[in-house]
Amino acid sequence: MDAFEAVRTVLAVRRYANRPVEAAVVRRIVDAARLSASSINLQPWHFIVVQERATLEQIGAVMKTGPYAASAAFVVVVVVEKASPYAVSDASRAIQNMILVAWAEGIGSNWTGFGPMPAIETLLGVPTTHAGLAVVPFGYPEAKLGSGRKKRKPIGDVVSRERFGTPFA
Repeated sequence: MDAFEAVRTVLAVRRYANRPVEAAVVRRIVDAARLSASSINLQPWHFIVVQERATLEQIGAVMKTGPYAASAAFVVVVVVEKASPYAVSDASRAIQNMILVAWAEGIGSNWTGFGPMPAIETLLGVPTTHAGLAVVPFGYPEAKLGSGRKKRKPIGDVVSRERFGTPFA
């Protein structure tokens, strides 16, 4: 799948099949995060891959915006350096890269949570120099999804040319 097709068709997945994701694919997904662009190349992130079912269930119990993390094949917990002014932006780019690479491999995901996650940080032994930004569950979708069926505003409503309000068309 080419990059634009992945962007055009990716959908949030909240229900996962009881099927493991191959180790090479997991590595490819997290490598997409590691390879993301980073302001001044500081790379103020750390990615924690969680696959143990008991820990996934604990994460699902804590994540009010993502209890379905409990049934994912794995999650990536993204933590960022508290001292970095670029951390949220840089890690957000990395999260989107993971989501798109996973989708291209037939694996669904969805960003859950945003900002400090003390319970997750404690559970996973995150040092005090870092704060949780997101928990991203991954897994093969439980059901076939309608690829590309998105409700988005028309391009003319959200894109201008040269100055705000000048039609892009």
